[in-house]
Amino acid sequence: MAFVTPTAEQLGLYLGLDEIQGDRADLLIAQAVALAESVVKPLPDQATAIVLSAAGRAYVNPQQVSYETIGPMSVQRPSGSGGLYLTKADKAALKSLAGRGGAFTVDPTPADASPWASWPLDEDPMMSGGEFEPGWGNP
Repeated sequence: MAFVTPTAEQLGLYLGLDEIQGDRADLLIAQAVALAESVVKPLPDQATAIVLSAAGRAYVNPQQVSYETIGPMSVQRPSGSGGLYLTKADKAALKSLAGRGGAFTVDPTPADASPWASWPLDEDPMMSGGEFEPGWGNP
C-alpha cells in the first residue's frame, strides 16, 4: 500500500477544528508532503501523522508568533512552534518508518569461507620439521 496524502478534513479532525479553510489546508498539506519527501522518498504509508503534524503547526500558527496579547488575555507559545517545518523527531520518525537509520552490521566474510587457515600448513618449517633460518631453532 502506498502513501495516501491526508485531506483537509483529516487536518481539521487532527486539530480539533469544526471548520477549516480547505484551500489553505490543502496547500499546507502539499508543502508538508514536499518537506517530508526531502527526507525520505517515497513516503512510507504511516507518514500521515508526520505530515499532519507539520501542516497542523503551520495552520494554527503560520507567523510563528511566540507571545501574543489581546486585551486582558495573553498567550505565550514555545519558541519555534509555528510555521511549516519538520522537527528532528519528525525526521527521525520518517527515517525509522522507511526502515532507515539505526545501527547495522556488515559482515565482510564470504559465505563460503572456511574456519580453517588458508595457507598450506605442510610447507611451514615449524610444523613439518624443516630447516630454520640461521640463529633460530636447534643448531
